[in-house]
Order: sequence, then C-alpha cells, then structure tokens
Amino acid sequence: MQLALFGGTFDPIHSAHLTVASAAAETFSLDRVLFVPAANPPHKPESLGAAYEERFRMVELACEADPRFEASRLEEGSAKSYSIITIEKVLAPDREVFFIIGSDAFAEIASWYRWRDVVRAVEFIVVKRPGHEYAAPPGARIHELTGLNLPVSSSEIREKLAAGILPGDLPPAVAAYIAENRLYDFH
Repeated sequence: MQLALFGGTFDPIHSAHLTVASAAAETFSLDRVLFVPAANPPHKPESLGAAYEERFRMVELACEADPRFEASRLEEGSAKSYSIITIEKVLAPDREVFFIIGSDAFAEIASWYRWRDVVRAVEFIVVKRPGHEYAAPPGARIHELTGLNLPVSSSEIREKLAAGILPGDLPPAVAAYIAENRLYDFH
C-alpha cells in the first residue's frame, strides 16, 4: 500500500491543497492521502485563525471530494506536532510512506526536529513552487511534483474572509461551514 501524509495547519483548507493531493495521488499511484491538521505546529507559534476541531471538520468536508483522501487525527492533542512522531505512527512493513511537502518548507528540513529520521523514513513528494529552490539532504528520496500553478494561500483567504468576502478558492462544503460558523470573522 502506498500512503502519503499531507500535513499542515489547513487554516483553512482550500482548493490548492486538494489539487496538490489529487496530482500526487495520480502521479505517484497513491492508495491514500492522509490530511493531517497540526494541532500545535512548532513552526507557527502565533495563534491560528480556527481551533483544531474546526480545522479538522473543514478537512473532513474537503476530503469528501475524493475517496483516496482521509482526514486524520494523528496530530491531535496538546503536544507539539512534530512530523517524525506522526510518521512513526503510520510506518508498517506493508506500507510505503510518502510525505507531501512544498519546496519552500522542504528547503528548511534540516531545521526540523529529528530531521535525519524523517529523511530515512519517507519518500518526499516535493511540490515545486516558483522562486523556492532547495538542496536535498543526503539520503533523501525525492519525487518532484511540478507544473501546478497554485497562487492561493490560506493567509490570503483569511484576509478575504475577515473583509466579508467568501473566496471561490474554498471547496463549497468548507465555504458553507465557514459561513455557518462565522469563522475568521466572516459575516
């Protein structure tokens, strides 16, 4: 079985996340993509726009679009959401584990907690972003996902929501959930 972990704050999840996951699943014949919302990300110490449960529910709603997608609570709780801890929870002899990551984040992998263990444990699907070059650490198994034009970001979506604009970059079920629950100061 080929499983990919796709982690992030997903604050909120948007169409570019789904495009990346779909392209990765198609290109690398993935059986499942686990979307793993970070409950307590070490790289984003500032407060998040939505609580973990709200972000998890939005991921669940977005994952309904593809049977290969699954929302995962692997990083639920108050502990720091370190990638290696998450990866170790899914390692199995009959499973090939991939890790979907943007080239901007991959460029900083040597600063991650137990990064050498992360590099040994998974194969990376690196989503190339213009202007974000990286040097692969020794031993890293890398597959590049190129050709995706993804100009949307969660921070831009949050700004639009705070201004009372419901962006088209949200999956319809996620947009409805945000509006219904008045998340991100949307009203």
